[in-house]
Amino acid sequence: MEKKLVSLSPPISLSDVEPNGTSSNHHSNRNCTIENFKREFYPIVYLIIFIWGALGNGFSIYVFLQPYKKPTSVNVFMLNLAISDLLFTSTLPFRVDYYLRGSNWIFGDLTCRIMSYSIYVNMYSSIYFLTVLSVVRFLATVHPFRLLHATSIRSAWILCGVIWLFIMAISTILLNNGSELKGNVTSCLELNSNKVMKLKTMNYIALVVGFLLPLCILSICYLLIIRTLLKVEVPESGLRLSHRKALTTIIIALIIFLLCFLPYHILRTLHLIMWKAGKCKDKLHKAVVISLALAAANSCFNPLLYYFAGENFKDRLKSALRKGHLQKKKCSFPVCTQLKKETRV
Repeated sequence: MEKKLVSLSPPISLSDVEPNGTSSNHHSNRNCTIENFKREFYPIVYLIIFIWGALGNGFSIYVFLQPYKKPTSVNVFMLNLAISDLLFTSTLPFRVDYYLRGSNWIFGDLTCRIMSYSIYVNMYSSIYFLTVLSVVRFLATVHPFRLLHATSIRSAWILCGVIWLFIMAISTILLNNGSELKGNVTSCLELNSNKVMKLKTMNYIALVVGFLLPLCILSICYLLIIRTLLKVEVPESGLRLSHRKALTTIIIALIIFLLCFLPYHILRTLHLIMWKAGKCKDKLHKAVVISLALAAANSCFNPLLYYFAGENFKDRLKSALRKGHLQKKKCSFPVCTQLKKETRV
C-alpha cells in the first residue's frame, strides 16, 4: 500500500508511506474502498510503465553507449537519467505482485525497504538530472565560450556522481522501515501513524529543495532562453540548432515536471495535512494513487527527451539500427548455413 507520505524526497522517511490513504491499522484499511481501487489500478499501470520504461530506457542506454566521434556532456546527463529510470522500472514487477495479492508482501523485509527507496531515488535524481541538463543547455547556448569548463565531459561525470551520492545518501533514511506482519498478511509501504508529524516536516523540506527549487531554476532558464532568442537575429530557416535544442530540452523538462511531479507533490502535501488515523477520504486517496503513478511514469517520458533533444541521438540511433540490420542481413538463415558448411570444408 503506497501511502502518499512516502513521496517525500531524499530527506523524507517515506518508506512507511506511499499513497495509501489508509491508517497503519491494517483492518481499518481494508474497510476503505480505496483498497479495491489500488488493486485494480496499480498492477495495470505499473505493468505498462515497466514494459514501456524498460524497453525505452534500455534501448536508449544501448544507443548512448554506441561509439561516436564526438561525446558531449549532454549525453552524459541523459545516460545517467536513463540508468536511473531503468533501475527503477526493474522494481515495478514486485509492486505489481504486491497489489495483485491484496497488499500482501512476500519478498522479505529488505526488498520492501528497497521499494520505497527506489521510487524516491528515481524521482529526485530525475528532477535533478533534468534540471542540470536544462541549465547546461542554457549555458552552452547563452555563454558558449565563457563557461566551456562547466559543460566538459569530465565535469559532467563529476556532477552526476555528486547527484547520485547526494540523493542516495540522504534517501538512506527510507531504508529504516520495512515490512510488518499484520494478522495473516505482511504489509509494506504503509503509513505509520506515529511518524506523521515527522513526515510532514520532511515533506516540506522535500517540497522546497526537491521540487520547487528545481522548478524555479527550470522556469528561469526557459525565460532567459526566450529572452535570448528574441534578441538574437534568427536565420530565415528558423532557430539555430543550439537554440532549438536548448529550448526543446527545457520545454520537455517543464512538461515532465508539470505532468508527473507537480500533481504528486501537491496531493502528497494535502494528504499529509488532512490525514487522520481511521478516516478514509476516498477521493483524495484515489487522486494520490493516480498522482504517484504519474510520478512513476516519468521514466516513460524521458526517452522522448533523448530522441528530440539528445546530442547526436538520432545519428547514433540510425547507426545502431543500420548495424543491426546489416548483421541480420549478413546472417540470414540460408547465408549462415552456407557459411557454416564452407567453414567445415
